[in-house]
Amino acid sequence: MAKHKIYTMSVASVYPHYVAKAEKKGRTKAEVDEIIGWLTGYNQEELEGQLEKQTDFETFFAEAPQMNPSRTLIKGVICGVRVEDIEEPTMREIRYLDKLIDELARGKAMEKILRK
Repeated sequence: MAKHKIYTMSVASVYPHYVAKAEKKGRTKAEVDEIIGWLTGYNQEELEGQLEKQTDFETFFAEAPQMNPSRTLIKGVICGVRVEDIEEPTMREIRYLDKLIDELARGKAMEKILRK
């Protein structure tokens, strides 16, 4: 079975859309970066390095310093699918990130987004 197209897309190609979605709703790039760091363990410098290298999504998550164990608390529907029901690990991580960015754009408080 062929890999889903999103796996081979660079994070850098989607990242501006995450930021634009957040900023359109009055949120900031810094909040997007904080969410990505919370989920993956990348610090700001490492995140910028991954974006510069045009790292694809599969590699981005595979090389993540420390996936947050609290990410399993992320529940809900994204792209018509319940994130907690996604079997494929990499796709689930991608959808976790999508869900967090969605919550940010919907005005949810950062403490709630970061499952504190």
